[in-house]
Amino acid sequence: MAENVIFGTGPLGLAVARRLVSSGKGVRLVNRSGKAPGPPGAEVFAADVSDPAAARRACAGASVVFHCAAHSYGQWDKVLPAIMNGIIEGASAASARIVYGDNLYAYGPIDGSIREDLPYRPLGPNTRARAEVATTLMNAHASGKVRATIGRASDFYGPLARQSKAGDGIFARAIAGKPAQVVGDPDVPHTVTFIDDFAAALVTLSQQDRALGGIWHVPSAETVTTRRFVEVVFDQLHQPPRLQPVPPIFINLLALAVPPMRGVKETMYQSQRPWVVDHSKYERAFGAQPTPHESAIAATLQWFKSSP
Repeated sequence: MAENVIFGTGPLGLAVARRLVSSGKGVRLVNRSGKAPGPPGAEVFAADVSDPAAARRACAGASVVFHCAAHSYGQWDKVLPAIMNGIIEGASAASARIVYGDNLYAYGPIDGSIREDLPYRPLGPNTRARAEVATTLMNAHASGKVRATIGRASDFYGPLARQSKAGDGIFARAIAGKPAQVVGDPDVPHTVTFIDDFAAALVTLSQQDRALGGIWHVPSAETVTTRRFVEVVFDQLHQPPRLQPVPPIFINLLALAVPPMRGVKETMYQSQRPWVVDHSKYERAFGAQPTPHESAIAATLQWFKSSP
């Protein structure tokens, strides 16, 4: 019987699974297909989490439920609320606590550092969906239906993280000898999070009663500009750095016809102004030793080189 149930088998869910299995914990990964490249020893379970009955079956015997599930970028507003409701029902039936791996979209545009006490100011469908499901989870905690906590990270990078802003557009292209493609202004500071640090923080939150009922920004390495991040990637490949910003007009045109690109357009503000995440609340409570970018980039390059 798995004591830890992980909904979602994308980069974050699999990183959490690796972390837990390496420490001898029982893990059940849940997705719609019942197939996933999980670590040896992890069970994979097929369930449509938006169906509360299926979610309850998937959560049977769990003490901790990790919500790392996502969906197509262009359908968040239609799908994410049902996913959150299903996970709440499943965890409640098992008397398990929920640890939700979230992003920073709910805050909307920010002047200054990004802290957990900021109000939600969503701008469109994707940012509203993120604000809605986080509020739903915290309301369920406040009502006593479940015990829950939220860990939030900035754009992440690392093994399996192909679709992130620091995924194929930077790592795969650099390995192929092409310029890194980036969105927004490459010369403003932008916090990015190593996926293994995100996973480690979620596991820590799952083990700490004082984390419950709170929102926590997970530790990230030093904030640098996107240009500097790209330079480190190319330096490790022993290549001169090359960077190719994506013209905003190109994103605007694609957004007219391609639903996922509407989400990119909605959050362009994150890349056009400083985006600096404050994780001091987490650090004061639990300590923080994020992986330095040089080491995390080396591990990410190794994975991209070994993957098709």
